[in-house]
Amino acid sequence: MNVLYLQRAMRGFIVAVFIIAGLYACYHLFALTYPFVFGIIIAFMINPLIAFIEDRTKMPRGAAVFIVLILLVAIIGALLTLLVAEIVSGTTYLAGVVPQHFETLVIYFETIFARQIIPFYERINSMFDDLGTDQQETILANIQNVGEQVASNVGAFIRSFLENIPLIIAWLPNAATVIIFSLLATFFISKDWYKLQRLFGRFLPGKAKKSGKTVFEELKKALFGFVKAQATLISITTVIVLAGLLILRVEYAITIALLIGLVDLLPYLGTGLVFVPWIVYLALSGSLPLAIGLGILYMIVLIQRQLMEPKILSSNIGLDPLATLIALFVGFKLIGFLGLLIGPVVVVIINTLYKAGVFYDIWGFIMGKKEV
Repeated sequence: MNVLYLQRAMRGFIVAVFIIAGLYACYHLFALTYPFVFGIIIAFMINPLIAFIEDRTKMPRGAAVFIVLILLVAIIGALLTLLVAEIVSGTTYLAGVVPQHFETLVIYFETIFARQIIPFYERINSMFDDLGTDQQETILANIQNVGEQVASNVGAFIRSFLENIPLIIAWLPNAATVIIFSLLATFFISKDWYKLQRLFGRFLPGKAKKSGKTVFEELKKALFGFVKAQATLISITTVIVLAGLLILRVEYAITIALLIGLVDLLPYLGTGLVFVPWIVYLALSGSLPLAIGLGILYMIVLIQRQLMEPKILSSNIGLDPLATLIALFVGFKLIGFLGLLIGPVVVVIINTLYKAGVFYDIWGFIMGKKEV
């Protein structure tokens, strides 16, 4: 009996070592091969379109891959051009109206300063003069310490910002290199997609091949479902924001709605990056009706996102809404906002491995019932 338990413990230890070593190797290999990983993902996503073109036109697969990549680059380039054009147009508009609003804001702060801050300062100064010498010195020392801390923090922030500028500039050529290698990898992987499938299939045993096929199909379904879910959520946000801005008669409503829809990729924070500063500025500058309207619109966007995200994600990637909600929360608590994307992905992978019987096979191996 003790020998049996020892054998199971050894097999469990072997499985744990293989899993940890595999995760460690994947982590470090990704840092060296991520352009090719991106190439595999892109090739995986465009393969249905390539197969459709190849089947309908009877053209060579390499030509179909080339055409699809050209179309993909052209679409992304057109979207970026449109985005830049809208940003330039919006910037030109802001250049004309911001000085006027800034002047209004300055007048508002001058009024606050004259009516509130100066009388408050005079009262504090009068109270300060009534204090003893030791108390005055203590207060002045504390004020000096606070000033030094603020100056130190501001200086550290500016220094960090300036130190990161060369890193950002150096990142641009690296980004271009990554894009080029990813496109080349996508072309060659897509061109030999089925050949690579057969090659990997020959090296896998029958059981692993069957499980691998199940995992591949489930991950494909989940990946496209996840992309569809995010596109649906962004579209809903964009439509709601556009309708609200049109009702409020805000200029450049389409541009602003598209921008907010884009930053909505960062759930909970995304829309706030635009709405919160905008609402605060309008409130301070005296445009309270518009500020209240935008505040109501912002709350509607937040509520619909919280209500719709678990349901849409679960229906598109095949997860229970409660499991999706737990994955979102746990991911957020562990690694922040990035966890809102990674959490559901991890649950999808675990669910896929479960459906493929991988956990059952591993447990059977540990218990000595079957081979993996």
